[in-house]
Amino acid sequence: MQELDELDQQLISALRADGREPVTTLARRLGVTRATINSRLDRLQESGTVLGFTVRIREDHDPQSVRAVSLIEVEGRTTEDVIKRLRGIPELQTLHTTNGGWDLVAEIRTNSLASFDRVLVQIRSVEGVVNSETSLLLTSVLR
Repeated sequence: MQELDELDQQLISALRADGREPVTTLARRLGVTRATINSRLDRLQESGTVLGFTVRIREDHDPQSVRAVSLIEVEGRTTEDVIKRLRGIPELQTLHTTNGGWDLVAEIRTNSLASFDRVLVQIRSVEGVVNSETSLLLTSVLR
């Protein structure tokens, strides 16, 4: 994986806040040219660092969404390969390495239980995943 410099990190942070922010505005805010922003975005996408751009919806405006946390156990030293494969699943909102009995923690969001079931099958079929435990998130009481 490529090393991210300070400008890359600032750009990613800005895009997390507003993935539709115009390149001109990003360039002005970060103190660089539009061409620099465009080339950085191209490089981040080509390297797989930035996988895409999405819409975030307030939870109370999306009551039908299915959210869950999945604890994933990885076989031996395959964690990096498993992470690369899991990054390709768009329903995974976050993916974290962790310590203890589980190697990875993923937050999943889908628009239906059928989609959720499909995502679980995808996760469990990734080579190197040996076990998982998933809990549906019902109500967020603190964010």
